[in-house]
Amino acid sequence: MGGSNGRTPKARALGRALADARNERGVTQRYLAERIGVSHGTLARWETGHRTPDPTHVAQILTALEINGARYDELLSMARGASDRRWLAVTLPELRAQLFALLDAEVSAVSIREVSPLLIPGLLQISSYTRAIMLDAEVPSDEVSTRVALRMGRRDILTRGVNPARYLAIIGEAALRQVLGTPAVMVEQLRFVLEMAQRPNIEIRVVPFRSGWHPALEGPFFLIEPDEHQSIVHLETRRSGIFLHEEEDVEAYRQAIDHMLRVALSREETSTLIADVIKEMGVAG
Repeated sequence: MGGSNGRTPKARALGRALADARNERGVTQRYLAERIGVSHGTLARWETGHRTPDPTHVAQILTALEINGARYDELLSMARGASDRRWLAVTLPELRAQLFALLDAEVSAVSIREVSPLLIPGLLQISSYTRAIMLDAEVPSDEVSTRVALRMGRRDILTRGVNPARYLAIIGEAALRQVLGTPAVMVEQLRFVLEMAQRPNIEIRVVPFRSGWHPALEGPFFLIEPDEHQSIVHLETRRSGIFLHEEEDVEAYRQAIDHMLRVALSREETSTLIADVIKEMGVAG
């Protein structure tokens, strides 16, 4: 039958991409399976990520669908190492694939825990704050509006009327005090954080400067607990991203969160500190 077992984040992303390509061509699973000489069930499991097709089968699928050029190379590249324990992305196509995999995981998440020592977490950002970050980071001007809209759209997983995800944000005090954009933008951003903290499914905790060493000083991360897949951790640097899904890796980050909660301010203390920072900024309105 070909392919290997395992529903890794990369295997799920590859399967979704192959399914999207097939649907764009208006081809049924059964027809495509017959074209490439595999069973309908095998193709279905490839598209859900329950099994991972090897590069030869992916090449057959893409050829049958008349997909070539950069997209052919991108999907064939994803097939290499799709069953690996860790998914490291360093090229723009793979970073883009990781982003879509992250969005897919968020949509089905029961619980999301985000650790952000230096910036307001993405799921809590307002558009003017996000835009300020992207402009200062010299994101190409023709991409800024699309990226801002995408980030704002992600918040629906927290605010949707039915089964919103439980969300824990652990934020470093530095994120509250680092002015991005203008003081007025920061005040608006911090007021929005206080507003979101009132939602029953959202918990926001600040780790104060006086807390000493804690794991967030090693960098930001996401821990996503979907309803039917393995839990995943997502780490991102300036030029790369990595998904971890093996239980021992995920457990290490759960323990890191437990550590930070022991040194973080309570929910009430967090709200008080944010309100104090807003006052210190002295912006009227």
